[in-house]
Amino acid sequence: MKREELDYVLVPLGLALMVGYHAWLLVRIRRRPETTVIGVNAINRRIWVRHIMEEPSGKHAVLAVQTIRNNIMASTLLASTAITLSSLIAVLMSGGSGGGLLPDAPLVVGATGEAALSAKFFAILVCFLVAFLLNVQSIRYYSHTSTLVNVPLHAHRRRRPGFAVDYVTGTLNRGSYFWSLGVRAFYFSCPVFLWLFGPIPMFAACAAMVCVLYFLDICDDWEDGDGDGDDEHP
Repeated sequence: MKREELDYVLVPLGLALMVGYHAWLLVRIRRRPETTVIGVNAINRRIWVRHIMEEPSGKHAVLAVQTIRNNIMASTLLASTAITLSSLIAVLMSGGSGGGLLPDAPLVVGATGEAALSAKFFAILVCFLVAFLLNVQSIRYYSHTSTLVNVPLHAHRRRRPGFAVDYVTGTLNRGSYFWSLGVRAFYFSCPVFLWLFGPIPMFAACAAMVCVLYFLDICDDWEDGDGDGDDEHP
């Protein structure tokens, strides 16, 4: 197999590895949410929303706003970083590289021509643009939640209080899900960036990242302890 043909084998394998892992994670979140960090956080966010909305005096309103404001600031930081990096990549693409990336480097295998370099830069640009859009959506849902969570639950007596909690929880969870996806877009940009140095570093980074993400995403302690735990986690 020629060195230039490695891109057609290792890059799709690396992408399939990442996509396959996240497909498995999605199924696990839907079927056994208490065994994943995302699922456990969603459970606790529902408990937190009910606790805030059931407080008749409204003394937790400031706490709720400050908590959501911190989330908005985190999403804003990531969105700003993503659009800044996107602009930088766009400048590099417009400037071009006449000889490609390190054309004479013996350790760089795979395609290193002008067209290949443009494709690699474009893939990195897509990662950062997707991260920007996802974090913007996260800010949108967090902004909605900052208002909805301060509506007292007794104000929904004629409109099903349980439905109100579900709606606010869903809005907050969607903001968190978009934030998580935005962070993963940043994660995904790392192996794509290493693709600049060849398909072998890119594939190795995909395999290493899947292993790291598994330990970051799986939470067996919650299931082994108290999977319900509503009274112990206000």
